[in-house]
Amino acid sequence: MILSVPNMTCGHCKAAVENAITEVGGTALVSLEDREVEVNGLPEETVLAALKAAGYEAEVIA
Repeated sequence: MILSVPNMTCGHCKAAVENAITEVGGTALVSLEDREVEVNGLPEETVLAALKAAGYEAEVIA
């Protein structure tokens, strides 16, 4: 699934988003330029909760 993460604006944000996903068992491919992350291996609810806990609101776009 692909998510929009509008407040992901820097390298620290990118690392925090990647860590949030990997900590719950998924894989993340982050595009800082597009402010999007492709996530594999997790249900939508788990991904959104992990990102919210890390301080990032996200929306599934694909």
